[in-house]
Amino acid sequence: MFNFELDNIVAWIRDGGYSSVALQLPEGLKIRATEISDYLSERTGVKVLIIGFPCYGACDLFDYHGLADALVHFGHSPIPSQGDDHNVLYVESRSEIGLDASSVGCLKDIPERIGLLATIQYLDLIPEMASVLESTGRKAFIGKGDDRICYPGQVLGCNSSSAEAVLDDVDAFLFIGEGDFHPLAAAFGVKKEVFVFNPVTSELRNMSETRDRILRRRFAAIQTAKDADSFLVIVCSKVGQNRSAEADRVIDLIRSHGKKAYKAVMEEITPMSLMAYRVDAYVNTACPRVAMDDSARYDHPMLTVPELEIVLGDRTWDDYRFDQITPSNCPNRFCQ
Repeated sequence: MFNFELDNIVAWIRDGGYSSVALQLPEGLKIRATEISDYLSERTGVKVLIIGFPCYGACDLFDYHGLADALVHFGHSPIPSQGDDHNVLYVESRSEIGLDASSVGCLKDIPERIGLLATIQYLDLIPEMASVLESTGRKAFIGKGDDRICYPGQVLGCNSSSAEAVLDDVDAFLFIGEGDFHPLAAAFGVKKEVFVFNPVTSELRNMSETRDRILRRRFAAIQTAKDADSFLVIVCSKVGQNRSAEADRVIDLIRSHGKKAYKAVMEEITPMSLMAYRVDAYVNTACPRVAMDDSARYDHPMLTVPELEIVLGDRTWDDYRFDQITPSNCPNRFCQ
């Protein structure tokens, strides 16, 4: 179902003259790791190292130096603002599924002006979907995101700038893909309806109820944190999530309100990794979805940066904002 481009990887290894290669796969593709390792080693003689750490995006790009000559990163596109390493090959693992013309009848009730979005696996379906919509008299818009986004219409879990680029032109957005993680980023980032079309099941659903349920939880976390006197401000050491300068700004803001703030750097943010710290609340400057999607796992309120500003009274709930990671708040000097 997904294209792993194995022969292209073999050619890349041979052309680069690599003797060792590390493989980094996201959780859903790790089941193919040993199969891919066998294929590459049998055809090139290269030594293969499988990276076992969790991987949720190109922001988790593994530092392979000293362990292998090169890295093959599966399932994600490059993040342009992170810079380029010619010894890293991105294999986007795009889906080979097409649109079934008879299955898109469920789109009949969506608005006239539609912004099209997709995760990297289904990005090839955007032109096809645009043609389908325009054949019914609708208008399709595809936005170009900021320098964290590799392709027009692409959405990351931490960045919905492709949607924001056409926000004024559309009545709603149609996301092509599976699951909630990526379309929720768009739903959090824009104040318009986001529909999800699953190309595998040909089902259409609206993200509004899921978005609103999570936002109610965020409101509860903010209210609880208003009694906090001490905050642990978390910085992630991962290549595409390190917002150390933003953490410093947050610490100054907390202390200006007469409260205590501590800065901690972590590779992986988990309830276990935070258990030892005696604070009243956490502020996460890494992937914003750690706070928004997983807050129930933590024993103290886990806040994003804009949520902290609401807690401190520097922002109102009516001005709630999705805490996106952008090239400006995760600059190149952190993203090598």
